[in-house]
Amino acid sequence: MRALVQRVDFAKLVCEDYKTEIGLGYIVFLGIKTTDTDKDYDFILRKILNLRIFQDKDGKMNKNLKQVNGSILLVSQFTLYGDVKNNNRPSFTLSAPKELALHYYEKMIVDLRVHFPVETGVFGGHMHITYLNDGPLSILIDSEA
Repeated sequence: MRALVQRVDFAKLVCEDYKTEIGLGYIVFLGIKTTDTDKDYDFILRKILNLRIFQDKDGKMNKNLKQVNGSILLVSQFTLYGDVKNNNRPSFTLSAPKELALHYYEKMIVDLRVHFPVETGVFGGHMHITYLNDGPLSILIDSEA
């Protein structure tokens, strides 16, 4: 499982008639692999919950999302497992089938909402996302790394 976490000042998402946005917080792109298990899920969830990537008064990344009253925009993104090793066109054979990916995506929404305000993308939808990456700061969390 992979989560690409970006620290943002704001994020807006549009998918057909659906629109949502957040202020300060994270945009989390979540990719599920065919072989992912609850162990992978627990690792990713724990890392997202405990990341300290906001600056304290001394300019060091010591604050977590809760300390800055931030929120999350969670977006399912199967392309995080796109493989271009052997071709120029990505292969997505490592990306989980829809049922498995949807299971973990929906579980992540529920579990994150216990701790933070969470907005979501549209699973399987073609979305347009606008955001201001603060830093820029992007952290790739991989349960296999």
